[in-house]
Amino acid sequence: MRDLGVGFRYLVQGQKWVGRHGRWFGFGLLPGLVTLVLYTGALVGLAYGADDLAGWATPFADDWSSPWLGLLRGTVTGLVFVFGLFLAVITFTAVTLLVGQPFYESLSEEVDRSEGGDVPESGLPLWRELWISARDSLRVLLRVAFYGILLFACGFIPVIGQTVVPVLGFCVSGFFLTQELASVALQRRGVELKERLALLRGRRMATLGFGVPLTLAFLVPFVAVFLMPGAVAGATLMARDLRGETAGEGPDGDSEENDQERGNLSSSGGDQGVHHIPH
Repeated sequence: MRDLGVGFRYLVQGQKWVGRHGRWFGFGLLPGLVTLVLYTGALVGLAYGADDLAGWATPFADDWSSPWLGLLRGTVTGLVFVFGLFLAVITFTAVTLLVGQPFYESLSEEVDRSEGGDVPESGLPLWRELWISARDSLRVLLRVAFYGILLFACGFIPVIGQTVVPVLGFCVSGFFLTQELASVALQRRGVELKERLALLRGRRMATLGFGVPLTLAFLVPFVAVFLMPGAVAGATLMARDLRGETAGEGPDGDSEENDQERGNLSSSGGDQGVHHIPH
């Protein structure tokens, strides 16, 4: 359970980092604003069309009497919108990172630079990096869709569908949201998607401690845009420790102190450190 706090501290440290580097915070806002406009329109359209979609999906209930018809279609309508919101939270980050690839990669490099040590660079042309990001995001989206469909079906189970399923949904969202954010730093290090997922599963509680609060925050309109730059910075700090990279004395002169404050993932788990994560 301690790792939950470690992950959350990385999220907070990322927000503090962009707070100290206002120029990077401003750059990081632009891709999120563009994506927000697109997603707002899509969710509004879904809200207006969810009733029709529920009716189309349940033709067998056309002859049901009240209140059963209303209860069934009301439940389906709610689940359709929740499922759409679930996908929006996950894909918002992927699309924003894709739109803002040059911005966020530069921001992540600056975080590495401020922490000291090497600043990894992929050495790939921009079009190649965009292709890899889009390909990996699609693979993640397929995984998310699988879990989303499974949770959607479980939503019809009495009691469990209204209690356990939403909690699991936020956990799934938080895990894959962290993966998308950490991919900015890990892709520069040449870490493939399969290895990224293994790294995060090896520190599952820390991953959820980072991603679940961020997922909840992203449900509030406009919050996602303002948290994205700090989320990328925090995920970069987290990725450094997942990879067992030792911070040096950066330009801010606080690298070693930040290691103590953040909890340092590579040491906080003792024998469960990153070098023992199965690949």
